[in-house]
Amino acid sequence: MSELSEKIKVSAGVFAHNEEKNIAKLLEALLQQQLNKVELDEIIIVASGCTDKTVEIAEQFQKQQNTNNKPQDTNIKILVQEKREGKVSAINLFLQEANNTTVLIESGDTIPAKNTVEYLMVPFENTKVGMTGARPVPIDKSHTLMGFATNLLWELHHRISLKTPKMGEMVAFRKDIIPRLSLTAVDEALIEAKIKKAGYEVHYVPEAIVYNKGPETAGDFLRQRRRIHAGHLHLKKHHGHAVSTGNVLTIFKMLGSMLYGMLRGNIRAFVYIPSTVALEATGKALGYWDFYVAKKDHIVWEQASSTKDLN
Repeated sequence: MSELSEKIKVSAGVFAHNEEKNIAKLLEALLQQQLNKVELDEIIIVASGCTDKTVEIAEQFQKQQNTNNKPQDTNIKILVQEKREGKVSAINLFLQEANNTTVLIESGDTIPAKNTVEYLMVPFENTKVGMTGARPVPIDKSHTLMGFATNLLWELHHRISLKTPKMGEMVAFRKDIIPRLSLTAVDEALIEAKIKKAGYEVHYVPEAIVYNKGPETAGDFLRQRRRIHAGHLHLKKHHGHAVSTGNVLTIFKMLGSMLYGMLRGNIRAFVYIPSTVALEATGKALGYWDFYVAKKDHIVWEQASSTKDLN
């Protein structure tokens, strides 16, 4: 930016496949963002192969915005893909249509906190910054095994990212650096790799909260984790980039520093911690199988249905 007094104009991409339970809450949260230095110029919803009411709900928001017809209002666009072609295909469609150089992308099964967009975008006042990432915070309660596992993994993600950023769930970047993505199952990690390769900084912004929901079943958990691990193996082989949260030694060191706080007064944790480690190890093993043996790319992945309602 030539002057710091100018507002940072941003295009937001929302990617949805059958997100009727969450899309209204997500769009409302984006439209009600508290902004000062940032202008949310447009929201582009890419609805991929939706067979529910996702598009219909998005159209209601679009109609309401058009009726208001105020210059400062955020413009809403809806792009429909008749069938699912993978998230990268949806992101590329968004990048093609986005009017602004600075863009943010968000999964349709998340909800940003009220000032997340502002926090994510302000670092771009520094021309050396090429990408920023929000902090995913699960809404799951830790009294169940799956809720505990989800909270533990995202807490590890947060603590590691404070030292070595790892992007996920909601990120922003400069479109002129990456006008298009190659096929991958881990889009944020690929963007991170390309931004770093181009010589720009990647900033983790822990104040930028984005809420998500973890899987409620072991099956959904493993579906997610095997896809992510397989994607990270593909990223390492074809782009030479290893994500910070993929280092097993780093994870166990960080987990060790957290053990006392987790175990103190929490009897369940004595069972839940080794169970979570076992689930994660199984997901990693399945990811290795998919990448090296089954040659499965996970470009169009099977959704974890229990993660879709953020009530």
